[in-house]
Amino acid sequence: MRTKMSFLKTAKNVIKTEIDALKLVHKKIDKDFDRAVSLILSSNGRVIVTGMGKPGLIGRKISATLASLGTPSLFLHPAEAIHGDLGMVLKEDAVIAISNSGESEEVIKLVPLIKKIGAKLIAVTGNKKSTLARYSDVVLDAGVNKEACPMNLAPTASTTAALALGDAIAIALLKAKNFKIEDYAFYHPGGALGRQLLKVKDIMRTGNRLAVAREDELVKNVLLKITRARAGCASVVNGKGKMVGLFTDGDLRKNIEKSPDIINKAVKLFMTRNPTVISENKLAMEALRIIKERRFDEIPVVDKNGKPAGLIDEKDLLGIG
Repeated sequence: MRTKMSFLKTAKNVIKTEIDALKLVHKKIDKDFDRAVSLILSSNGRVIVTGMGKPGLIGRKISATLASLGTPSLFLHPAEAIHGDLGMVLKEDAVIAISNSGESEEVIKLVPLIKKIGAKLIAVTGNKKSTLARYSDVVLDAGVNKEACPMNLAPTASTTAALALGDAIAIALLKAKNFKIEDYAFYHPGGALGRQLLKVKDIMRTGNRLAVAREDELVKNVLLKITRARAGCASVVNGKGKMVGLFTDGDLRKNIEKSPDIINKAVKLFMTRNPTVISENKLAMEALRIIKERRFDEIPVVDKNGKPAGLIDEKDLLGIG
């Protein structure tokens, strides 16, 4: 029967080893990091990330992070590269090669080919005297004192160090490019984070789905516009095109009994004045909050001049929250 063991001590030792590795990388990082980021910024192509084995898996994550933060990037498997995929690399690209030893056979075979193409090469390695380091344009020292593996064999602390450097590059590029929250939303339209960062103008109804009426128009004409737009309301404007009211099916129901001839009268007599509106530049999450708190079905959207720009229906916000 196997003796019950506690693995808590092992977990703490592993995490401490990786923390120590990150502290070491933090201490060693120098102006070569600035050179690496500047090299990427000055190139006109993409960032190609390559690495074999576990460093390759880290490379995939780094490439994905770069791409999601506005730096075009792809991962190139070194073994596949020497069997035809090298055609993915262009002279204008910058290549980040990850190898703790700096002597990974598959990666080293790529070095002269990358140099021949003319792409710039950035090494992320734990051995600054390695073959990879010697032939790279910039070397980032990811060396660690030991792996978290008790045999000092499995890439653990070294891959954590490489990943941290890759994240640092991605964030440095983000700041250099003035990457904004709107940009992040653009690159993440399908994810929960991206949906929460969408602006009202990204999802509002416009064009023939927006009913807009002059305040002196007859209610019957306004109802036709609402019907054509398949909406539940119409934004009402004055002679200057500025929104002054909202006419909804609720306004029709509550006024039809006391004014049976309502359809032949001006909509300004029955519209809701000074309705709740939202700016087209507000986050869609703000529109969702208003709809939930005030139990609205729709919210009219206005531009910076107070003119109708669109309409947000609660159905348009499904999935936002």
